[in-house]
Amino acid sequence: RIGMWREAVQLFSVMERSKVESDTVTFNSLISACEKGCEWENALQLLSMMTTNRVIANTITCSTAISACEKQGKWEKGLQLLNVMKQKKVECNTVTYNAAISACEKGHEWERA
Repeated sequence: RIGMWREAVQLFSVMERSKVESDTVTFNSLISACEKGCEWENALQLLSMMTTNRVIANTITCSTAISACEKQGKWEKGLQLLNVMKQKKVECNTVTYNAAISACEKGHEWERA
């Protein structure tokens, strides 16, 4: 459901207060909840938080964040993430490229796709 992202973020806050260590799977779940809730900005904040918490983003993390941008027509952000993935040597897969292509399509940026 769209509104469940708030509950996911609240649970994450409880985890942090309880000193429960977050990992890649934790952040992937949170970013996915934000994607489903059309909360692209929160998804990107969580992605940034991973670096602060010294948690390594993987293909799933980045693909989900790109998809969150795509769903809200933020094609520029999606392409920026794709470039960051390449710079950080995070593997891109079919899901990653499909999300980026879809973002370009929704932004009427055919030549970039």
